[in-house]
Amino acid sequence: MRAVCFDGFSARPVLRDVPEPVPSPRGVVVRVEATGLCRSDVHGWLGHDDGITLPHVPGHELVGTITAVGDDVRLFAVGDRVTTPFVCACGRCPECLSGNGQVCRNQTQPGFTHWGSFADLVALHDADTNLIAVPATLDSGAAALLGCRFATSYRGLVHQARLGAGETLVVVGCGGVGLSAVMIGAALGAEVVAVDIDDAALDRATRFGAARTVLSSGLPREAVLEAVRATAPSGFDVSVDALGREETAAVGILSLRPRGRHVQIGLFPSDPVIPMGAVIGKEISILGSHGMPARDYPGLLDLVAADRLRPQDLIERTISLADVPDALVAMAGDRSAGGVTVIDLRL
Repeated sequence: MRAVCFDGFSARPVLRDVPEPVPSPRGVVVRVEATGLCRSDVHGWLGHDDGITLPHVPGHELVGTITAVGDDVRLFAVGDRVTTPFVCACGRCPECLSGNGQVCRNQTQPGFTHWGSFADLVALHDADTNLIAVPATLDSGAAALLGCRFATSYRGLVHQARLGAGETLVVVGCGGVGLSAVMIGAALGAEVVAVDIDDAALDRATRFGAARTVLSSGLPREAVLEAVRATAPSGFDVSVDALGREETAAVGILSLRPRGRHVQIGLFPSDPVIPMGAVIGKEISILGSHGMPARDYPGLLDLVAADRLRPQDLIERTISLADVPDALVAMAGDRSAGGVTVIDLRL
């Protein structure tokens, strides 16, 4: 089968033929229909994830059709159209049994712990715990994006921060996951303010539900904070750092009202310094979001089915598998890249 591989961290990926995967006893093999190009894939390629062994095939947001099933799979069959959370849970550990498979101690992650979906076929483990049936009517790009960006934003805002209608939300960084958070916040009835260094990204945020925007390009942190605070003088109820920089996390945290909730979604290249004085003095909650277990997808899918969420509207570029090496390298060099790129394996 075809797959995009890299043999060294930061070494240019190449498209080559590799052996096809076989299903584990509780797993399946899926023929990939579409897969997202996510900034997490860039972090993996750059060597920021110590779970990756070389050579490696990235890719973790996907939709496709099952082509083979392991002997112990009971709920899914060849021909089923499915997606999966990027964190695949074991279904048996204490975290899984408590309903928190997104932090499973035995988790597998396609594109990180094993070869991923930048390939014709991908192996997924513990299928009965992790697969989500996808209707034939759901756009392939939208279905692929549910596995990471939308699920992570949805869990962060709904299950972690418990964002409610009428509350205020500031989203710092309007790439794919940030725009997902803007869209979900608006769908939940929150008043959303979006912050980014790029006018085009802020235009997208407005289109997807942001009530106000703040252009932060070239401004020092205090000036950005002043501009953000001016949009909600009493402070925000919830903030999201969707980029993963020390300064963007600080802007989110320092813009909150007392007892506000900060959701950290953007990944950091290294651990940042956090303004803990404000966290302590205001009793701010700092919450992580590491994806969402398959059992919690119905609420997200209900919003999509009701047309209150349209993940496909975030897609700005659709490319072929052969285009991935150039696109991955380009994303690594452009932290401000907005919109979403989807890889269509049928091209």
